[in-house]
Amino acid sequence: MTGNVQDLYLELLKAVLTNTLDSNEPVLDDGPLFIHRFTQHYINGNALTMVPLARMNNLQQCVVDVIDRKIAGDFIEAGVWRGGLTIFMRAVLEACGETERCVWVADSFEGLPVPDAEKYPLEAAAHAGPVMTKSFDHFSCSLDQVKENFSKFHLLDDRVHFIKGWFKDTLPIAPIQRLAIIRLDGDYFESTMEGLVNLYPKLSPGGFIIIDDYGEDEWTYCRQAVDQYRASNQIDAPLIEVDSKCFYWQKPIANS
Repeated sequence: MTGNVQDLYLELLKAVLTNTLDSNEPVLDDGPLFIHRFTQHYINGNALTMVPLARMNNLQQCVVDVIDRKIAGDFIEAGVWRGGLTIFMRAVLEACGETERCVWVADSFEGLPVPDAEKYPLEAAAHAGPVMTKSFDHFSCSLDQVKENFSKFHLLDDRVHFIKGWFKDTLPIAPIQRLAIIRLDGDYFESTMEGLVNLYPKLSPGGFIIIDDYGEDEWTYCRQAVDQYRASNQIDAPLIEVDSKCFYWQKPIANS
């Protein structure tokens, strides 16, 4: 056996959360077969997150990095589904012996909001389509179920805070002071923009923001929301590819 206890724990946890202990994850760019395999593996399987292991590894690297460099702030994911990535954030804090930071878990816990069909026709069509309605159930998962999922890993405590409701209503008034990690997985333009407008100003310089669907162009305007926000706020930090769909950047530190 190789590796220290911390590494072994986190590697095992990633395999459990992604349902890859005894099966392979779907290949991201696998053409028409991907949706079927995605549905069988994640939606109908035991996974608590639907992101590939590459994105789990990226999140772990970002979390460990801000802890090591003492970048101030809590962690948040906006759009959590079954809670897998926020469970993982809390686990990394535990594994690293970090006792001060909190994890914020933001979601409607009722699925995705209905997009404006005139402004966002691609999103509206996808939202009303058979895959999203019948196979994915609009990625709905109740708050009680997410809390239960945290409890299964003995990670539900007073350092996990839940923000329930549509982002346009909850994020502007969320009692968050400072963030070191932001992970946006709201799927659609408006959800992504709400996350950027209300959370990015709270991100510490040197912290990271991860956009789960930046590379998705067939069914969402997520990329347009990010590009528009970055242009409006003169953000020129390089976007770094995690995989073909997920990108992130580090908030610049002044004079660096």
